[in-house]
Amino acid sequence: MTNTEHRLLWTIIALLLVLAGAATLATSLGANPAAVLLSADLVDRWRSAAPWSTLAAAVAGALVALAGQRLLARELRDPGGTLRGTLSHPGRRPGRTRLPTHVLTDALVRDLTGNPGVRRARVVLTGAPPHPDVWIRVDLTADAPTAVVREHVRGAVRRFAATTDCQPAHLDVTARIEPGRP
Repeated sequence: MTNTEHRLLWTIIALLLVLAGAATLATSLGANPAAVLLSADLVDRWRSAAPWSTLAAAVAGALVALAGQRLLARELRDPGGTLRGTLSHPGRRPGRTRLPTHVLTDALVRDLTGNPGVRRARVVLTGAPPHPDVWIRVDLTADAPTAVVREHVRGAVRRFAATTDCQPAHLDVTARIEPGRP
């Protein structure tokens, strides 16, 4: 979704929440907003379908909650799929160094894909700056020598730790090998 679509969607959600709040306020002041919005025949039908209408409302509420959770989860992720964030590390002098994490992950991905046996790589960083958690997934070609790739990944992680002055607290590397051609 584009930024304009996101703004439009959040504006619609905000207007619906304002309408729900206004209806609640009117109800607490003694007015009956249901009488204005719904016909008496529709209210009678709702009451006559008593257990099923309540169940339908509960299911609709659960679906709306799930849709809201999914929307919020998408908003918190950038297009690459990693969580947005900033690596902040205190320097040796007064002040702090702040760097968006995608810059570091992109650099580590470039370093990992520098080996001809690595087709693709994905890196996710989380946690506190001195000791972040690092998850790496590399997709290898079918003819890639695994020992060479293993040493290349170790070297890339060592260079990352030396460059950022952040030793990974948790390192998880997953390698997937593409099927070879017959």
